[in-house]
Amino acid sequence: MDEIYKKIRELRKHYDFTLKDLSEKTGLSVSFLSQVERGTTSLAITSLKKIADAFEVPITAFFENESNQNFVVKAESQKPFRIEGSGAEYTRLGGDFYGRELEPLLVTLSPNMIQDNVFTHPGEEFYYVLEGAVIFHVDGHEYLVKAGDSIHFPSKLPHFWSNPLNQTSKILCVLTPVIF
Repeated sequence: MDEIYKKIRELRKHYDFTLKDLSEKTGLSVSFLSQVERGTTSLAITSLKKIADAFEVPITAFFENESNQNFVVKAESQKPFRIEGSGAEYTRLGGDFYGRELEPLLVTLSPNMIQDNVFTHPGEEFYYVLEGAVIFHVDGHEYLVKAGDSIHFPSKLPHFWSNPLNQTSKILCVLTPVIF
């Protein structure tokens, strides 16, 4: 349990949260969170989940140790997946280790696909178009990004994308914070 308490404190300091900030995000009291970080109280899994959500990390991040490192992602282990409600196909390209901050993905957009959910969240996003073209809608502006071009913006700006072509478009995406 000491490693879990240590990781909570490390994440809080990394995100520059005060105990009060973390309390507001989790609904847990400042005194309880202080006791957790000092290892003087027990921690229920439901409380740990609230803390993980506040840091936008999977709850498993607290159970991984430094020796649990996978740096290389072999082509045969890359498994495409879809997110419900999205016409895009995603493939994780990044290693899997504690403390990672980047989320590199290969994103394949179906022909004429429009992702009309507008997103805003902490972090930043970088996209490099490998094939085809993508229209990025960022903060009320449209940017046509063709193969070989890139775009990089803060994720706090309202954004979504669309594939204006009758063919598949592929993009290399690197974003923060880690989401998968």
